[in-house]
Amino acid sequence: MSSISPDAGSAAAVMTTSVVSAEFLQPESSLPRLYRSADPNLDLARWVGDNLEHLQSELARYGGILFRNFGVNTPEQFEEFIRVISHDLLDYYERASPRTQVSGKIYTSTDHPANQPIFLHNENSYRRTFNKKIFFYCETPAERGGETPIADCRKVFDEISPEVRSRFIEKRWMYVRNYGDGFGLPWRVVFQTDDRRAVEEHCRGNNIDVEWKNDDRLRTSATFPPVLKHPLTGEMSWFNHATFFNLSTLEPWVQEALREEFDRPEDMPTNTFYGDGSPIEPEVLDHMRAAYRKHTVSFPWVKGDVMVLDNTLVAHGRAPYAGPRKILVGMSEPTTREEL
Repeated sequence: MSSISPDAGSAAAVMTTSVVSAEFLQPESSLPRLYRSADPNLDLARWVGDNLEHLQSELARYGGILFRNFGVNTPEQFEEFIRVISHDLLDYYERASPRTQVSGKIYTSTDHPANQPIFLHNENSYRRTFNKKIFFYCETPAERGGETPIADCRKVFDEISPEVRSRFIEKRWMYVRNYGDGFGLPWRVVFQTDDRRAVEEHCRGNNIDVEWKNDDRLRTSATFPPVLKHPLTGEMSWFNHATFFNLSTLEPWVQEALREEFDRPEDMPTNTFYGDGSPIEPEVLDHMRAAYRKHTVSFPWVKGDVMVLDNTLVAHGRAPYAGPRKILVGMSEPTTREEL
């Protein structure tokens, strides 16, 4: 199986085999790489297994691969596909959004309200241990909207000004989260335990500061670097939740409601700061949001679509939608920044 190497932005080039073609989904972008089957019953897990080395190289190069018109019709087939690429899947621990477990270690993408957008982010980049890969399966596309926008974080890194990059690399970024104030997930759901000592032990092992407040409420904070160097390509990637979890990224009406409820920025359900605890300037947050948006690629889901992203290279989000929508998610290959 041969590969092609067009420049990003060139006309959509196609590599054809007897059954599967490789192309670019959109002429102006190399993300995602699209593999389209001419046989809707072709077993994706088996085909991927036969071409695994090539596909792993493609994933590191482009950051994301979309498989379309293969024979994936159930969550179990989706999970089998993931295991071919990455062996075991990860449990969803230290949770940030509500999800429903569907099958094994397959979850709904999020149970966030359908009318609200979800800003781009790298899954679990707010954690010491995160997943190198994330997988999506379209069981039911929305009637309208519901895309999963994606962005190459190598391009985001290049887009952010050297001054802002240097400031974040020097100071790092801090994530503060409050539990038990009537917003967001309870700490028992996030940490999957009722035992305070188990929470404290987990946090000690993951460089998270813990502060128990009155009435069974909890505050945690953690500080991380804002960038990663990809272990295979050596490229720098903008890998963090500094923009996603900042209060200013929320919809204006949500910001207003939270400011009426909480007096201090550090008391918000989630918020981000520089690593020394100082506020991130509004113009810097606007600049970072613009960098993500400039390099965002979006496409409508087709029933049966499967997408794999290198989570260290590509951020994802969710557009608002109408009608039933069911996008399933799996995660694999745990690692830490120290291990990369």
